[in-house]
Amino acid sequence: MTDLVRIDEEVINTEDFVRLLRFTGTFDSLLEDMIKDKLTVHAAKKAGITVTAEDLQERSDQLRRARGLHRAVDMNRYLDATRITLDDFEQFLTEMLYHEKMLEQIGRDEAVDEYFNLNAPRFDSIEISHIVVDSEGKAREIMAILEDDPDSFGVLAREHSLADTRNEGGYIGRVLRGALRSDVEAKVFNAAEGDLLGPFPSADDSYFEIFTVDAKRPATFSNDTIAEIRRLLQDEWVAARAREHRIEIL
Repeated sequence: MTDLVRIDEEVINTEDFVRLLRFTGTFDSLLEDMIKDKLTVHAAKKAGITVTAEDLQERSDQLRRARGLHRAVDMNRYLDATRITLDDFEQFLTEMLYHEKMLEQIGRDEAVDEYFNLNAPRFDSIEISHIVVDSEGKAREIMAILEDDPDSFGVLAREHSLADTRNEGGYIGRVLRGALRSDVEAKVFNAAEGDLLGPFPSADDSYFEIFTVDAKRPATFSNDTIAEIRRLLQDEWVAARAREHRIEIL
């Protein structure tokens, strides 16, 4: 346990800091990111990926320029201020480069093309709007009105919806498969533009949700889709690597 800060007679230590991270919900995500990074570095070394002295020097120069550390004395002050050694700094950069090179290999163009060709429907998207109310009776009443007057959806959302989208007439926007509850997704993605769906109850019946399909967007090989595929490839790859190790949260 290391002391971090003293305020008058009160000392804040590493245990206090970790407790705060847990309380704010950031501890698990930070730890998960660290585990993913370490697994990626181990796999990169195992795969024979190398980080050369030239790679390290180039990345070091980039970082120093970005932070305005143009002289040796500036770099030394930076290391002193952050309380890390030059060896720590070089190790951090080395692991960063291993991580980046491994992810580049996982997300290479050929792998992205293959994934899209095998899973194109997964990247279909729709534009939807919804109305959320607190009783099935009210939801049924709104459904009846909408069946006679579909164009009143936005007005009814502004008047009755409990969701934070009510000021936008219930408009949620573009969503991909996997963004909605499975029972809702199956019906919404199979619906036609303009279809009205619901009401769908929440797990505890505390609210009921009505959807309308504003537009359907078949999958396209766009930059957004490519970025999403690379993320999925990386996540699937990291999950597979995690199964190869014994990971204990202490």
